[in-house]
Amino acid sequence: MGYRTHYISEAKKLIGSEVTLAGWVHEVRDLGKLKFVQLRDQTGIIQVTAKQGREPDAALAAMSQPKETVVQVKGKVAESKMADSGCEFIPSEFIVLNELSAKVPFEVTGKVPAELDVRLDNRSVDMRTAKTAAIFRVRSVLANAFREKALSLGCTEIQTPCIVEAATEGGADLFKVQYFEKDAYLVQSPQLYKQLCVIGGMDKVFMTVPVFRAEKHNTLTHLNEATQMDIEAAFITPDEAVDMLEAVLIHCLTRAKEKCASELAILGRDLQVPAKIPRHTYTELVEKLNAAGVKFEWGTDFSRETEAKLTEVLGYSTYFITKWPTAIRAFYSMPVEGDEKICNAYDLNYEGLEISSGAQRVHKPEILINALQARGLNPEEFSFYVNAFRVGAPPHCGWSIGMDRLTMKVCGLHNIREAVLFPRDRVRVRP
Repeated sequence: MGYRTHYISEAKKLIGSEVTLAGWVHEVRDLGKLKFVQLRDQTGIIQVTAKQGREPDAALAAMSQPKETVVQVKGKVAESKMADSGCEFIPSEFIVLNELSAKVPFEVTGKVPAELDVRLDNRSVDMRTAKTAAIFRVRSVLANAFREKALSLGCTEIQTPCIVEAATEGGADLFKVQYFEKDAYLVQSPQLYKQLCVIGGMDKVFMTVPVFRAEKHNTLTHLNEATQMDIEAAFITPDEAVDMLEAVLIHCLTRAKEKCASELAILGRDLQVPAKIPRHTYTELVEKLNAAGVKFEWGTDFSRETEAKLTEVLGYSTYFITKWPTAIRAFYSMPVEGDEKICNAYDLNYEGLEISSGAQRVHKPEILINALQARGLNPEEFSFYVNAFRVGAPPHCGWSIGMDRLTMKVCGLHNIREAVLFPRDRVRVRP
């Protein structure tokens, strides 16, 4: 027989049955002749009750364990009017699988709050708390919902490199690595590679991928290693790409609401799923800001403070921003025909935070070369990319959703580090 026959959530439905459970000691009450242990696994908590003279002496003695000891318990599920769940567990055997050899760094019950840095330094313990466990169950549902929707839209899943020869988006914020006899970089974005796939005839592709940016920031919404959920599609217009992005987000939120009711309750979240997401052009929003008395110059990117003002001005915090100034977007964003100062780029702000960015891509090599040169980049360093557009590149669009930011907002978290299992920021590279 293995370590368990059932999880706790299953055992609670089997009153009168003999089962074997395994997990951690969550709480202990020792009244001498009567002992109570709350046993916890990933599915819940059950009270183990042993009385002297009724249960074997060995089981009763073994129950005097410190919290977080790993145990296996064999016995019977019994009805109980006293227990919150309506049942308790009567042990015939209480087996210690691993004794503690160090002090648990903080209270897993959550009765005594712990600082975030202490929690991150001891993440394997932190993951046992109800709140943190809930966050990562929600994150898992969001990740699977993205994949589910992408597949239903006819996309093919791909995997692309994390080590590149040249900057994928330009700029100096790159992590350099020694790649045998030459320099290489950790990828800022899978952008160029997913484009190559749709140029290659894959039509629609998606991926979930880590990206790296060597920006020396210290904010509540940035990390130096982040996870993106990307889609790229050929023969679609910018409006169709925004439609697709809207459908994916609404599907992810719907799945989280359907499948994570208990987790959202633990997190104190009343998750709302929009039926439609309003769309505004960049110029329209600049005009609204200035009309509201917020002085804002056209051609400037929106700061966090400005986005907060936009929420006030609009009266809602989830919306698209389309038709951006070309100069402040990535070099591969396609200018609007007849007005090169504006490009077919778009962002999605969810609950006041930018969680997604995308654009129609430049698919004509001469426009691409001009865009690279305008940003001080050498087209020769992007020759593998530019040349791909010389042999039949279709019009195409794409975008990415920041999984970490989406998780942060869905779970109602204050700090993005809480939404990532092992976050990497300016100072943290362990555990």
